Amino acid sequence: MGLLLGLLLLDHLTVVTYGHPILEAPESVTGPWKGDVNIPCTYGPLQGYTQVLVKWMVHHGLDPVTIFLHDSSGDHIQQAKYRGRLQVNHKIPGDVSLQLNTLEMDDRSHYTCEVTWQTPNGNQVVRDKIIELRVQKFSVSKPTVTTGSGYGFTVPQGMSISFQCQAWGSPPINYAWYKEQTNNPEPIKVAVLSTLLFKPAMVADSGSYFCTAKARVGSEQRSNTVKFVVEDSSKSIKTKTETPTTMKYPLEGKDLPIFFIVLIISLCCIVVFIMAYVMLCRKTSQQGCCSSKEPSSQTPGNDYSEDPCLGQENQTIAWINSDYAHLLHTASTDYELLATKDTGVC
Repeated sequence: MGLLLGLLLLDHLTVVTYGHPILEAPESVTGPWKGDVNIPCTYGPLQGYTQVLVKWMVHHGLDPVTIFLHDSSGDHIQQAKYRGRLQVNHKIPGDVSLQLNTLEMDDRSHYTCEVTWQTPNGNQVVRDKIIELRVQKFSVSKPTVTTGSGYGFTVPQGMSISFQCQAWGSPPINYAWYKEQTNNPEPIKVAVLSTLLFKPAMVADSGSYFCTAKARVGSEQRSNTVKFVVEDSSKSIKTKTETPTTMKYPLEGKDLPIFFIVLIISLCCIVVFIMAYVMLCRKTSQQGCCSSKEPSSQTPGNDYSEDPCLGQENQTIAWINSDYAHLLHTASTDYELLATKDTGVC
């Protein structure tokens, strides 16, 4: 009997030691003054264990004070000082980290993360972790300049573009933009915001720019100088138009290579030559037709026309008419000779 009780006690101690969820959190976290900080507190969810309570406490003096409580009814912020700038993450199972915004120097303290679970047998298990929060005033870092334009720092005229100056440090951070001058070592201040906007960008805006950042602590920091170029779109169009190696097609406005121009001219010349040759052949054929003459024996009875050239059909008809007249003339002569002979006999 004693052995059985010992085994049950050993099993219970093993579950308590190794079977419950374990909280994980760093010993200390440092946040920027006037900035935001995340105090991590996580655990690995176990099957059969249900989270029933999350509590965050801050140590002011000997006794901790509850500042945040999460139960089945929702989130509850217990101190007015933290309302509007404190929240606990619930998106990821097992993550109960504390987010604290707009840090003040008196936020420096020790914070306790405490989680309560219900075990599979209906009991409750509580675990906690203590994290030290440090608040420091950070001097501003060297700012960087970025642009959201796909063109970079060279853009066509008329385009809207903005430059962003970014630095890290204890807020608030004051920004300023400057443009360098050609004949004066002193730059011109052109803006006092983190964003420099050109709407639209003009050719006169071209130049070298840089930004500065200044926090409450530390010295003012300056970014690298960036060269901003605004291209004149009208000049680029004129340059493309005056290119000698290509010509514009009048309908579509596309470049036409010289090879195709020479080919078109050659084809036109060939067509003109063929047309001239055909016309010359026709003229030569007509002249040969008009120069042909019939024998002189057909001349007396021919119906002559003064047209320079008769068609082949007209000439044939004229020849038939001439032969018919000639036959008539011959027949009348023979008829007269026969009549004279007959008279003499009588």
